Amino acid sequence: MWMIMSDSHDNVPKVSRAIDLAIERGVSVVFHCGDLVSPFTARELLRYKGTLHVVFGNNDGERIGLKNLLGSSIGTGPLSLQVEGRKVVMMHEPFGLNDTIMADYIFYGHTHRIDTNLQGDRLVLNPGESCGYLTGRSTVVLLDPANRSYEVVEI
Repeated sequence: MWMIMSDSHDNVPKVSRAIDLAIERGVSVVFHCGDLVSPFTARELLRYKGTLHVVFGNNDGERIGLKNLLGSSIGTGPLSLQVEGRKVVMMHEPFGLNDTIMADYIFYGHTHRIDTNLQGDRLVLNPGESCGYLTGRSTVVLLDPANRSYEVVEI
């Protein structure tokens, strides 16, 4: 089981709840698609002891502090990853979501809107916002990569 989240915008209680959920559900990988914003929020991610992948967002102001805290777990998107035998491309802003990206999964954020879109053999997914500031919904997505089933979970 994987967890995809994005756009937490310094809402520490929501990030904390997402990590609690990841631990409770036995999630093997957490993906954060950007806009954590500050290192004090990113510290909540470190409670999770599984695999963590994070991309910078357009509102991540303290990039050096985030990099110092998260190390190789954070990078500039789009990131191309091999995760549990599947190709994942993750980014913050949904630039270039077209047929030229070869991947099993594409995860993005930025729009604060949930998007789950099966395009042929690949799943394009935006988990919405974990902060809940713009839409009033704080969401993450739990995904079973083996069969592409997913659940949008309010936190």
